[in-house]
Amino acid sequence: MATGLGHRFPGTSWLFSGLDLDLRPGEVTGLCGPSGCGKSTLMSVLAGWSPPVEGTVRSEGVRRTGWIFQNPHGVPGRTALDHVALPLLARGHARGDAQERALAAMADFHLGGLASRPYRELSGGEAQRLMLARALCSAPDLLLVDEPTAQLDLRTARSVNASLGRVAAEGAIVVVATHDPGTRRACTRIVDLEEYA
Repeated sequence: MATGLGHRFPGTSWLFSGLDLDLRPGEVTGLCGPSGCGKSTLMSVLAGWSPPVEGTVRSEGVRRTGWIFQNPHGVPGRTALDHVALPLLARGHARGDAQERALAAMADFHLGGLASRPYRELSGGEAQRLMLARALCSAPDLLLVDEPTAQLDLRTARSVNASLGRVAAEGAIVVVATHDPGTRRACTRIVDLEEYA
């Protein structure tokens, strides 16, 4: 999927260079390394949002890309259910069907009781899990996840890691930037960006 990738910002040293990635459906690839090593930048390159300074990215078979940011953002006055149902409504699902599927995805993350709560009233961990539930509903071919367990307790983190594995098992390519040893262990393979600095 990516060959000879290299990226740096003007006037700075290389974040990474000479990076080859063969990302395959069914796998969870963990991007690891210290803060500032280029994990989020690499995900932006893989998504096609930022062109690499060197190398190429091919995205055959990727029609929908989902991205879950480390610090999730939502519409303050809209409900939790609204946020999760949105991708389905955007694809033409009837409102009742979209809400039913959204509630099922929310239940996977123990959010069913928060369906009518405005986004502004959610905790950081609840908002993070909400974005993961939305990702399940959007059924992306490529899912990019930035530090998914940073705001979660150990039990919830395990559940989130298992959910990422399920998304991959359903045929998605999942790429996770993480410092969390538990998330790292849950990945199919690890790319340590320090090796490409």
